[in-house]
Amino acid sequence: MAIIRRAGAFGDLLSLRQAMDQLFEESFVKPGTWQFGEGQLVPVDVYATAEEIVVEAILPGVKPEEVDITVEGNVLTIVGDTSATVPAREGILLQEIRRGRFVRTLNLPEGLEPDKATATFEDGVLTLRIPKAEQVKPRQIKISTGESQHPQPAAVEAK
Repeated sequence: MAIIRRAGAFGDLLSLRQAMDQLFEESFVKPGTWQFGEGQLVPVDVYATAEEIVVEAILPGVKPEEVDITVEGNVLTIVGDTSATVPAREGILLQEIRRGRFVRTLNLPEGLEPDKATATFEDGVLTLRIPKAEQVKPRQIKISTGESQHPQPAAVEAK
């Protein structure tokens, strides 16, 4: 006699729920696993110093001449193209290397001088330095003591 085990009425619903949870996790928690539109996500670090804003973008396998950088208003755009041709391979088990066009736009803070920006490209890392305008740089204000601001009255000699 064979024992036949039947799934409960909610067995299929739980697997559907797990599938939906996985779908939302992959698309919102780990968005790099999905590709929307024509562009790819370019990972960047952006930090500020007293003198400038620095943007570092990771572009492995990209040549400097394949990258265009523009600043229009306060919007920085990095556009490029990697080799769009995928080598013909048999028996591919996993393919995660992204190829093709990429676009990354960032909103920059006010008070920068993009016409004085410099860009370097080394070991697949694009580093863009955009100086801050003089009027937005932090200023050091020296505090003087009260003695230097108010002259002391001359001492009266006792006779």
